Amino acid sequence: MTDPLPITPFTAPVRGAVHLPGSKSITNRALILAALCKDPVTLRGALFSRDTEIMVKALRSLGFKIHADSRAETIRLEGRNGMIPKAKASLHVGNAGTAARFLPAFLCLKKRGTYHLDGDEPMRRRPMKGLLDALRQLGAEFEFSGEPHHFPFTLKTHGLPGGTVEVDASASSQILSALMMVAEWADELLHIKLHGPTVSAPFVQMTAKMIPKFAHGFKPLIDAPPFQDIYFVEPDATAASYFVVLPVAAGGAAANYRIAGLGDLTDLQGDIGFLTVASALGLHVVRKPDHTEVTAGSAYRGLTQNFNPFSDTFLTLAALAPLLDGPTHITGIRHTRKQETDRIHAMATELARLGQDVEETADQDGLIIKPNLRALKSRSKKKPVEIETYEDHRVAMSFAILGSHDLHKNGQPWLKIKDPSCCAKTFPNFFDTLENLRTQSLK
Repeated sequence: MTDPLPITPFTAPVRGAVHLPGSKSITNRALILAALCKDPVTLRGALFSRDTEIMVKALRSLGFKIHADSRAETIRLEGRNGMIPKAKASLHVGNAGTAARFLPAFLCLKKRGTYHLDGDEPMRRRPMKGLLDALRQLGAEFEFSGEPHHFPFTLKTHGLPGGTVEVDASASSQILSALMMVAEWADELLHIKLHGPTVSAPFVQMTAKMIPKFAHGFKPLIDAPPFQDIYFVEPDATAASYFVVLPVAAGGAAANYRIAGLGDLTDLQGDIGFLTVASALGLHVVRKPDHTEVTAGSAYRGLTQNFNPFSDTFLTLAALAPLLDGPTHITGIRHTRKQETDRIHAMATELARLGQDVEETADQDGLIIKPNLRALKSRSKKKPVEIETYEDHRVAMSFAILGSHDLHKNGQPWLKIKDPSCCAKTFPNFFDTLENLRTQSLK
């Protein structure tokens, strides 16, 4: 793949259909929950990306038998009924937040284990203290090779005794989800006491809703329905956000434009809430049983929106803000400063590179973006603007949608994405999907 990658604009209204990958958040939760089951589980529609491959590799390193078929989008895992086969292993979590938070809690089920964990350089800066402090309360021991409460570290485990544990999940909802998924396997009832609020509450709700689907494969439950050995992973609602707003960039009426598999999503993924944002922009979004239809509007207006419940999608709106009528004010996203990168600062920096009037709010919680289409055209008139992506897949994908706008009315790329391969984290074929849709639209 060319780096930096030129984004060829759409010169015709969006037509055709787009198929989304499986949800990363669901796939990695399902892998942990399946590993705890006493019966084999097959995941269908599973995501195959760097984050999920990191989780699969870690579970294999721990002794779990896994058969993965990327073409069929299936993963079959033989659970060990709450047992972890290997007492020693070295695991690398990359920059996968789910693996980084879920695995240490999972490892603590081992009565006597020693595990070395590390991650990519950005992961070494991401918040882990809330989880590690909670696990220490439950008897885990940590030896840090660098900065305390950060990767890399050695974890010595002694099982989960149960009782009450106080946890600070203010930096990441994944901290709370990690404890929830292993609570069933504590020696005695584990009571999780939340110290203060958590962020991205819908992801905690996702965990709570998924656990019962696998719990019948755990310890016997009274009046539990028969355990199902197949779990269907929903398409990624976060990835859908890019394609839902694509007509804003492409312009014109989006005749026969469908997003397959999105219409029948349950309320499992909080990021489906972005559809309300798309409607507020001026798009016409209709969910049907097996797909969602998106039709362009006649005008698109800037919004004031609290993105805390679906913060992964704020970048989609921020990148699109230069094309909107009026300012865009995004709030509720302070915690995203400690994700793959400082996402607020990253978006502000790249929007400023494009000549936009952008402000990081004084409370560090959001952005105010005032569009300047004239400056956008001026900055990209002589040569394409190159967007830094900070090793963050969502920065790359969001600005690629902006680059799909035929800014200079000549069909030529005016924006390039640096390090496009970073999208392998959750959507390896994103740019192929976008290009295929552009090609469909020309027919």
